[in-house]
Amino acid sequence: MEGDGMVFFSPSERVSKLPVNFFKGLDQKLAASVQTGQPFLDLSKGNPDLPTPRHIVDAMKEAIEKSENQAYPPFLGKENVRQAIADFYKREYGVVLDPAKEIAIFHGAHIGITGIPQALLNPGDYMLITDPCYPIYYSAAVLAQANTYAMPLEESTHFLPDYRCIPDHVLAKARLLLLNYPNNPTGALATEAFYQSTIDLAKSRQLPVVNDFAYASLGFDGRKPLSILQTDQAKSVAVEVYTMSKTYDMAGWRFGFAVGNASIIQALNHFQTHAYSTVFGAVQDAAACALQSSQQCAAEIAYTYERRRNVLIHGLRKIGWEVTAPPAGTFLLG
Repeated sequence: MEGDGMVFFSPSERVSKLPVNFFKGLDQKLAASVQTGQPFLDLSKGNPDLPTPRHIVDAMKEAIEKSENQAYPPFLGKENVRQAIADFYKREYGVVLDPAKEIAIFHGAHIGITGIPQALLNPGDYMLITDPCYPIYYSAAVLAQANTYAMPLEESTHFLPDYRCIPDHVLAKARLLLLNYPNNPTGALATEAFYQSTIDLAKSRQLPVVNDFAYASLGFDGRKPLSILQTDQAKSVAVEVYTMSKTYDMAGWRFGFAVGNASIIQALNHFQTHAYSTVFGAVQDAAACALQSSQQCAAEIAYTYERRRNVLIHGLRKIGWEVTAPPAGTFLLG
C-alpha cells in the first residue's frame, strides 16, 4: 500500500509481458537530450515533418461543420470513404475491392497491425515476422498471446525472407505471416516473384498474410512499390494495411485501413466493434478527399524524401561512410 492509502494493483500477465513501447523510450531519450541544451538532430523515428496538403485540411474544416459528423459514424465506416478506398486501389494498383466486404477502417495502421493478430490468432500460435522489423510487431504478438518466429533479412537476398529457413515445427503452428514492404528499416522492395512465392506458400499452408504497406507511396528513382494484392489469387489469403501518415503527411490524423481477404476483414471488423470506437466522421471525409483527389501532392512528398535521401547520402560519403541508396522508405542503412 502506498503512503497516501492507494492500493497497488498488478497488471495482467499479458500486459506485464509487453516491453516498454520502443517509440515511447525514444521520446524519453529525446526529452532528456532537450534538457541538456545541446544541439542535436532527431532521427529517432519516421515522423513526417511536412504539412498536410491544403486541400485535405480544407476538406476537414468543411467536414467538421456537417451535422452528420457530430454524431456517431457507422461502425464499419462511412460509405463514401470505403468507396474512395476501393476506387483508389483500382486506380493505383488495378485491384478490385468490394467496399462492403473487403475494407476495414481504423485509427491509424497501428490499430490494424495489432488488431489483426488478436482477431485471428489463438494462444500458442506462431506469427511469422522478419528480423529486423517494426518493433510493434512483437507487441502485437504479445497482445494476441502468440509466439513469434523472426526470419532474418540478409543483404544477399535483397532483404527478402527465405521461407525455407522456417523450421517445420514452427511452420506447422504458423497462423499468420506479417510482412512489411517497402521495408522498415531496410528500404527494400518486394518483387513480383517474391510476392507470388508468398501467396503460393500461404495457399498451401492455409496461412493468412498481412502486408504492412506504410511506405506505399515512397518509391524512389522512378520505382512504384507493388501491392501484394496485385499478385495472382492474393485476395484468397492476404490483406494489406495502408496508412495515410506517410502518403499524405497525415500522421496525427490517425486514419488507416485494411483491404483484401473478406474473412480476415470480417474478423477484424468484428473485433473492432468491441475493442475500439469509430473514426471521427470528418477525418473519414478528409481521407476520402485525399484518396479521390489528384495524387500530385503525394508525388511531391515522395520527391522531397528522395531529395533528402540524396543529400544525406552525399554528405555521408564525403566523410567516408559508404551507404547504399534505399529504393524506398524513410530509412538509411549504413
